[in-house]
Amino acid sequence: MTTTRDAGAFLGVLMLDTRFPRPPGDIGNPETFSRHGIPVRFHVVAGASPERIVKQADPALLQPFVDAARAMVDQGATMITTSCGFLAAYQDTLANAVPVPVVTSSLLQCKDFARPGILTFDAASLSPAILAAAGVPQETPMQGMAPGCEFHRRILHNETQLDLVEAARNVVDAARRLVEFSPSVEDIVLECTNMPPYREAVARATGRRVHDIETLLVARWVEHGKTRRT
Repeated sequence: MTTTRDAGAFLGVLMLDTRFPRPPGDIGNPETFSRHGIPVRFHVVAGASPERIVKQADPALLQPFVDAARAMVDQGATMITTSCGFLAAYQDTLANAVPVPVVTSSLLQCKDFARPGILTFDAASLSPAILAAAGVPQETPMQGMAPGCEFHRRILHNETQLDLVEAARNVVDAARRLVEFSPSVEDIVLECTNMPPYREAVARATGRRVHDIETLLVARWVEHGKTRRT
């Protein structure tokens, strides 16, 4: 009998319960991973809305994410990630719950850069506790999306439409504000997993290196694969 595990290793993505559009580059679009040759499967955590994760930081959702991570490992996942950078708050708990690498957030790479700056979905909600859980250096500059802009409003309220051109403009505008207020920033880390589609636009507009959950997962997947083969 062929089991799910026999079918091959894959990256398991713990997804928020959402319905907004996800263009290529977004963590919820399978093409984001297929273009890198990374096998992927998604597990939606019921009830985990953007509002409950970002604004409420609802502690009742921790156990469902732990259960989902364990279920994906049982199915054959050899690495676990999530679809929201704010889930860096769960990094240690999830990492201790499963026997495979866990990469909850792009924020985990901030400590690897000499002068990082963070572009986040919601600056008011990205608490010191979340930043500390991700090992982000203290006093790392941060800039959030303008509250109520197309990108912020549509995703936060989990709407079915998203103007991708306007969303790109929103993300680039926020990135420009980041480097305007903190010109010493050399590497921009996109906290939000819905921002990678606009990575190149941010790099062109700011002249900085730009990193996100896609670039981090590709690097970690390659490293993990080498480790498993040795």
